[in-house]
Amino acid sequence: MVGLGNPGTEFAGTRHNVGAEVAAVLADRHTGRLKPEKGLNALACEVEVGGRRVLVAVPQTFMNESGRAVAPLVRRAGIDQPTDDEDSGVSPVAGRLIVVHDELDLPSGRVKVKSGGGSAGNNGLKSIDDHLHSNQYLRVRVGIDKPPGRQPGADYVLKRPGAAERAVLAVAIQEAADAVETIVTKGVEAAMNQVNGSG
Repeated sequence: MVGLGNPGTEFAGTRHNVGAEVAAVLADRHTGRLKPEKGLNALACEVEVGGRRVLVAVPQTFMNESGRAVAPLVRRAGIDQPTDDEDSGVSPVAGRLIVVHDELDLPSGRVKVKSGGGSAGNNGLKSIDDHLHSNQYLRVRVGIDKPPGRQPGADYVLKRPGAAERAVLAVAIQEAADAVETIVTKGVEAAMNQVNGSG
């Protein structure tokens, strides 16, 4: 499970970093501690969720270079090779890599689970697609809404939300962590039923 964001204290709490916040919540829930790991450009830890081992990670690259961190993480987690029952047309990461990220196309605080698909202009996802040569991974999308008026998207995602929106996002971050746990323990369809149908 990879939570996207930008490294450094200047980006902490910004809309673009909600994925990284979900990773921190998930690690904390399962008594893991995100820390630098040798050979990885990420903070990472292994936790057990419902009896299954999960590598939780936050890339320490900037968002638009996320793939540079995710590709080694996929190898580290041992999900870079197909399983015995997979045919050659299925990416090894399909159903085994979960990427949590902010989403401009969803209202602030709305959480949705998605399997595969395009990047919808998210440069972090574009970078991951490029480095993995696949877009067949799972996504947990945390809505941050579109910028108001003519504010550029890049400025908007790098700003910290006001108190009211922060409260909404705090709930969404917990819901997104719940969604990851459901994917791991019950599968992606159960997670979609849990979060996609509400609201």
